[in-house]
Amino acid sequence: MATAKTTTLTFRIEPELKEALRTAAQQEHRSIANMVAVLIRDYCGKHGIAIQKQKMTDNNTDPST
Repeated sequence: MATAKTTTLTFRIEPELKEALRTAAQQEHRSIANMVAVLIRDYCGKHGIAIQKQKMTDNNTDPST
């Protein structure tokens, strides 16, 4: 099964922004992490910032072949 790797992002924001993010995520039935990803993709799309696709890896594939 192919899976994309993820990475960790840690940052500090004001409590009221965190609460607004939590509320937005809850309204969209998303996790906070997924909501942040959606917001970043939306911003990049609106501002012409390309997001490079990460290559999928298959754990069952022998890299020597």
